[in-house]
Amino acid sequence: MKIGIVCYPTFGGSGVLATELGKALAEKGHMVHFITYQQPVRLSGFFTNIFYHEVRVPHYPLFDYPPYETTLASTMVDVVLNNDLDLLHVHYAIPHASAAYMAKQILKKKGKDIPVITTLHGTDITLVGKDKTFEPVVTFSINESDAITAVSNNLRKETYHSFHIEKEIEVIHNFVDVQRFDKKPLDAFRKVLAPNGERIIAHASNFRKVKRVNDIIRIFANITKAVPSKLLMVGDGPDRPGAEELCRELGICDDVRFLGKQQEMEEILAISDLFMLTSEYESFGLSALEAMAAGVPVLSSNAGGIPEINIHGETGYMANIGDINELSRLGIELLKSDEQLNYCKQKAKEQAAKFDIHHIVPLYEELYERFVHVSAAS
Repeated sequence: MKIGIVCYPTFGGSGVLATELGKALAEKGHMVHFITYQQPVRLSGFFTNIFYHEVRVPHYPLFDYPPYETTLASTMVDVVLNNDLDLLHVHYAIPHASAAYMAKQILKKKGKDIPVITTLHGTDITLVGKDKTFEPVVTFSINESDAITAVSNNLRKETYHSFHIEKEIEVIHNFVDVQRFDKKPLDAFRKVLAPNGERIIAHASNFRKVKRVNDIIRIFANITKAVPSKLLMVGDGPDRPGAEELCRELGICDDVRFLGKQQEMEEILAISDLFMLTSEYESFGLSALEAMAAGVPVLSSNAGGIPEINIHGETGYMANIGDINELSRLGIELLKSDEQLNYCKQKAKEQAAKFDIHHIVPLYEELYERFVHVSAAS
């Protein structure tokens, strides 16, 4: 098949999943065309079956805001026609689903009926989509998609609750390439970060308000008093300066490293003993799943779709959103016991294996084939 993938090219979960999906499809022989405003961060290296099409937004003094959605729709039309694509798979509702609807209508006028698959990822529904400014367009463009998927059961439920959706939403969970995260820890790397045998705790996110990164800092401050530890904060975003300031206030700067955006998370997770994710909402928790694939237990809130992957007392521990004391207690309990820590590490790997890329990608292929065959027949 010739598949167009539209996504955000950033470090967020939707862009990561879309890119990894495209790479996996290309490895299986499909021709994959990425359409976005810059090359996706996970799309490094050369792939014979992958093509990248940049959305170039013209800058005119007439516009206070660049017309990205219109330009995106036009680029979709151009890529579909010039490469004879079989379908478009758009990730994240805003503005990709609405731009795809516009492109679909233009293509119909040109004699090309292109199926559009929309995958909902989380904040496009739970945060941005609920804004009255966007809600009518989000609802319409989702309903006009040929198929709708959500990355968790929780997100499917949230979408039906928040929008008047007239079609079936299929759940195809996020996935992880287990083989990629099956890395042996680099002892030299670990000794540099934890020279006295401290436990290593990791967190990765885009440092937005929803991630509650200050909770991470406060929980770590409590844990390291009982179990000497180091904290690796991976990523960047608006709440990073506040988190750094909190480290100074708590006197833990020497034990916390802010690493910025990193593409080689597998190397960091390989030396980690615990991964923390304290978000007030996660549609799924892809970063937690990647940690599990590396054999790292997860200490998390019980928000959104996280309980679909993190099994309390097995793959890690969960507590209510913002319950810093309970999460601290659970983290200390886990890190103090080598026996329990090793048990959770093994269970985390076993759980991640259920979401391995080789189990999930065929579900997308089956979905594509349903609509490509229908389109070809019509």
